[in-house]
Amino acid sequence: MRTVTLDILNDKALDLLKDLELLKVIRLRRDSDVQDVFGNDLISKYKGAMQKQPISEVDEQLNNIRNEWE
Repeated sequence: MRTVTLDILNDKALDLLKDLELLKVIRLRRDSDVQDVFGNDLISKYKGAMQKQPISEVDEQLNNIRNEWE
């Protein structure tokens, strides 16, 4: 068995690959780092990762981070 990496340039190519997988000719791996080519909803992956904050707190945090580099 050999492993290759592909760049999908057209959705038709992905459909063909899925058909080949159904025929058990190839196996597609769905890595978590792969972009949204397999229908993964990337928004839901990161939804809730940040809490809502007032803009003044965000500005204060950004200023603190910027001042650390000086």
